Amino acid sequence: MRSIWKHVFGFLFSVALLSPGLSMAGGPRDNVIGASGYDLTTYFSQEKPQRGNGNHVAEHDGVTYVFATDENKKTFLANPGKFLPQYGGYCAYGASVSKKFVSDPEQFDIVDGKLYLNLDSKVRAIWLKDVPGRIKHGDDNWKKIVNLSPSEL
Repeated sequence: MRSIWKHVFGFLFSVALLSPGLSMAGGPRDNVIGASGYDLTTYFSQEKPQRGNGNHVAEHDGVTYVFATDENKKTFLANPGKFLPQYGGYCAYGASVSKKFVSDPEQFDIVDGKLYLNLDSKVRAIWLKDVPGRIKHGDDNWKKIVNLSPSEL
């Protein structure tokens, strides 16, 4: 009888390990928070962006975004493309030089209705010296680096 239970337990343990749905559901790799937790709609509606909170969350393309209010969440879900930062939320200056730098959500500019984030205030100052040129280079480079990890650049 012990032998049977040993086999049953071994089988169930193997199934749990090999089943992605059972062993990986809710794992850390699924916990990607966009814009460092800032409410993307507030970049366009307020002078200074606000942090979102866990009461108002929405997922878009595998990324979780948080919002300050339920109304902001609904606004985002009605047209996500209007609010998403350019270059996948990576530093706009970085994209212009074919790099992917993490961005500071408080170092931003809205240009022609699009949100651009930068690494820090010093990098943003460089970015601001030639915004149209940086955007052109960023757009061209992004097509080449979009599917590469930052460590590959």
